[in-house]
Amino acid sequence: MHSGPHRSPPVLLILSAHPGPSVAVTLICIVLGISAGLEPWRIAVIGFAILLGQFSVGLSNDWLDAERDFHAGRADKPVARGWISVSAVRAAAFIAGAAGIAVTNVLGGPATLAHALFIAAGWAYNLWLKRTVLSVLPYLVGFGALPAVVTLAQSTPMFPKLWVVAAGGFLGIAAHFANVLPDLDDDRLTGVVGLPHLLGARAAGIITFAALAAATVLTVSGPGLSGLGDFRSIIAWSALGVEALIVAVGVVLAATKPPARPLFQLVVLGAFVAVASVALAGTQLTAS
Repeated sequence: MHSGPHRSPPVLLILSAHPGPSVAVTLICIVLGISAGLEPWRIAVIGFAILLGQFSVGLSNDWLDAERDFHAGRADKPVARGWISVSAVRAAAFIAGAAGIAVTNVLGGPATLAHALFIAAGWAYNLWLKRTVLSVLPYLVGFGALPAVVTLAQSTPMFPKLWVVAAGGFLGIAAHFANVLPDLDDDRLTGVVGLPHLLGARAAGIITFAALAAATVLTVSGPGLSGLGDFRSIIAWSALGVEALIVAVGVVLAATKPPARPLFQLVVLGAFVAVASVALAGTQLTAS
């Protein structure tokens, strides 16, 4: 192992934790917390806990895929470059996961169980399911559970409405396909064959944005626009229009261009648009 140039071990650990997607998921959860009317301290606790949990999942990915990433020549992976040891990343993954659960426990048992399910889904994907036809399942379950972390963190824990859970699940499907697309060839060479690999790049790309579109339709239609003021209705339909543009661009790129990271970035942008629509629902996130 040799050290990365001018990078300390903590920085290398953060780089190994998939900071971009981790921060994106954290921000989405914070917006959900605001829309659910949580107190600021609860939102802060949720944000910190989710970030730790996502760091745990990202670190476990780089630990478990260290050899594969080395053979694939992944220059963006500190472990593959030999800048930090596998054992350090493995230890950090366990510590971050345990810390994320411990922090969530401040908000009560129900929220803690929902967050544990979210983290467990990510680990299950990294450990085994990414190599199977069920590779999408952890994303579907994990992101479907994410809104429950927020609503169960209320002073009176409540389950989210079914349309909120379904929208989260569709966002998870979109995130899975978009995240895998750029690595399809490298994955096949190292024996990783999940659902997107079996479907092929073009079909997987189209499914990515079909799932994103489904999530957006749910976030606009689920709350029931009839219960919103005119200004909010305009915002909701405007969000739907922006999402339609994102989906159209994504489908064209997926159908005509080689898979690339911009597809994932489009999905992240689309997810924020969808969550902004969810925010219009306010306390309607919960089932009662």
